[in-house]
Amino acid sequence: MASKSEHWGIVGGGILGMTLALRLAQQGKQVTLIESGDRLGGLADAWRLGDIIWDRHYHVILLSDTYLRSLLTELGLEQNMQWVETKTGFYNDGKLYSISNAIEFLRFFPLNLIDKLRFAFTIIYGSKITDWKKLEKISVSDWLIRWSGKHVFEKIWLPLLRSKLGENYRKASASFIWAIIARLYAARRTGLKKEMFGYLAGGYDRILERFTEVLLDLNVSIKLGHRVEKIESLETSNSHIVNVEFADGSYAEFDRVIVTVPAPIAAKICHGLANDEIRRLQDIEYQGIICASVLLKNSLSQFYVTNITDTWVPFTGVIEMSAMVSRSQFGGNALVYLPKYVVPDDPAFELSDHELEEKFIQTLVHMYPKFQRSDVLCFQVSRVRHVLAIATLNYSEKLPAIVTSIPNVFVLNTAHILNGTLNVNETIQLAERSMRVMV
Repeated sequence: MASKSEHWGIVGGGILGMTLALRLAQQGKQVTLIESGDRLGGLADAWRLGDIIWDRHYHVILLSDTYLRSLLTELGLEQNMQWVETKTGFYNDGKLYSISNAIEFLRFFPLNLIDKLRFAFTIIYGSKITDWKKLEKISVSDWLIRWSGKHVFEKIWLPLLRSKLGENYRKASASFIWAIIARLYAARRTGLKKEMFGYLAGGYDRILERFTEVLLDLNVSIKLGHRVEKIESLETSNSHIVNVEFADGSYAEFDRVIVTVPAPIAAKICHGLANDEIRRLQDIEYQGIICASVLLKNSLSQFYVTNITDTWVPFTGVIEMSAMVSRSQFGGNALVYLPKYVVPDDPAFELSDHELEEKFIQTLVHMYPKFQRSDVLCFQVSRVRHVLAIATLNYSEKLPAIVTSIPNVFVLNTAHILNGTLNVNETIQLAERSMRVMV
């Protein structure tokens, strides 16, 4: 067991790093949280859009998100949650459909009755699977074709897979789609009658502000704007010291260090890893995201999520946050996210905000007859190259261990989420469950 007097360094100030810092500090450890950016939160951080501050990427809290809700209770925020039912849309062959309930789904025009039944059966069957490891051994394409049929796969599933994974869908295992289905059905499995979507007034900016206050109260040292260049373990007379070197040439020494950055970056900055560890980290395949936040005078539709199967549309879907969150949070305006999932080296990362705005807004004009360019109040783009680790075939067997061959150095990131999909609840759960491996 590690001594309580040890000094721990955590590289990466996202939700994972913040949760680890919280738990270590509560155990009486001395903790330093290191973040390369100018704010904590990682993918969950917030930014300014015109006159409002809201999340840089779209997030939703589910009733079944027990780890996240428990943390919010700990932060004194859970009682302020707002819970609502939302509607779901589908954009197919240039038309917008509502599939928010069973009747609407049965009326869903692009599929015949048999196809609809097979599509519904696939989702229900997937929600009842508990042994996700078996699904790692079969491709997502083969599994979906087996249960939904080729027509449903090509008409519905394939465009949805491509919207999230691009051509990397060919490498994904069936556990990828299972994790998404499992999250949506989690409330029903825990005895709740229906799944409700929730938000906190002020969004993640409020959560992160309070989270930071709690960390500071526990004497966690927070270093912002510190980009790590090199981590190595140095042998002393009776143990090892972990040296962390920063881009500005300065350094800090710790007894133990947890690296929470994406796998390729961890492989680059952690010096002394075994060749097999480096290979495993580098072999993890990621999807990146280009996500536009659009503040509008008027809403686009009644749907919180609109899934898109038309391949000509340049973004993955339309997430209208103001269909769930009170528009008073946005100054009476509407907030829409337009995400585009891409591989980390996609040329689209080099497109300017203006180029993306022209392309995206022109598409909205085509999709929504009532939408006008003059409705746009603010258009901002977030670009992140390593967001989602793709659950490839036999994924759990390929992952590197959290405990590395470098003495007192651990690598733990969201690629270690095995039986879930990337979201804040799963990230917090990963931190909680991994503590016993490291402490």
